[in-house]
Amino acid sequence: MTQVSFVQMKEFTSSGNNVARYVRELAHTQHSKALGLLATHIASVMRSDSQDPFGKVKSMISDMIKKLEDAAGADAEKKAYCDKELGETKSRKEEKTDQIKGLSTKIEQNAAKSAKLQEQVATLENELSKLSKSQAEMDKLRGEEKATFDATSGELKRGVSGLQAALKALNDYYGKTDKAHQSSDGAANGIISLLEVCEADFSKNLAEITSDEERAVSEYTKVTNENEVEKVDKSKGIEYKTKEAKALGKGSAELKGDRTGVQAEMDAVVDYLKRIEDECIAKPETFEVRAKRREAEMAGLKQALQILEDEAALIQTSQRVKTHGHFMARA
Repeated sequence: MTQVSFVQMKEFTSSGNNVARYVRELAHTQHSKALGLLATHIASVMRSDSQDPFGKVKSMISDMIKKLEDAAGADAEKKAYCDKELGETKSRKEEKTDQIKGLSTKIEQNAAKSAKLQEQVATLENELSKLSKSQAEMDKLRGEEKATFDATSGELKRGVSGLQAALKALNDYYGKTDKAHQSSDGAANGIISLLEVCEADFSKNLAEITSDEERAVSEYTKVTNENEVEKVDKSKGIEYKTKEAKALGKGSAELKGDRTGVQAEMDAVVDYLKRIEDECIAKPETFEVRAKRREAEMAGLKQALQILEDEAALIQTSQRVKTHGHFMARA
């Protein structure tokens, strides 16, 4: 680089100060400490005895533009990462929330079904208990009725047999051809008639209580058979409903285990989502604001470079004109 003249140095310094003021105003507008520091460095370089102040300033501005571009690129990558992670994590959270909700609904449904089945089992057990009690009372009553019938029918049978034997003996005695007892035939006929009436009454009573006993036995047998069928039905109902309730309980336990596992996954997703939100959202400045600010800063710095280059070109043109005029004057 050739040595610059004092005049050139003054012109360079003036142009550099213009650029420094421009960058300082840009820093103030964009609230950028980095640009403010750059403006200070530009002014310092322009005040120094540097051989190539314009070159140094251009290099400083270009470096700053490169830093801003790199930061913008890194920010764009970070935004893409954040958008991807936030989107996928929120989607996983919704998925886990739906799974937990679905499992909870199934558990509640199983609990309701199980409670209803248990209530039905309790009702059946109560009905079965009443049925057993009723059958026991019937058995006791039937036993008492049977004992009464056996005693009464036995007495009646013995009475009928006794009367029949007495009648046979009287009829055999008074039916002989021997007339030695003719004087007592009238009395004998009366006794025989009385015994026949008694025998008929005993036989009638025996037939009636036998018929009553047969009807009682038939009714008892019918009700007992019906009770047995009902007992079997209710017992099977208790068995099946108890088995189903246990199956629901086992299913609910498995569902609760699944829900616990999903909840653990959900907790991990929520924790990760919080970290991502803290990293990507909880910022004093959003990506959009930073991107807009950096674009303005880069555009301003590029404009500063253009200003610097334009003024450098004007200075060089002016110096060439002066040099040419001086040469012509000497000639």
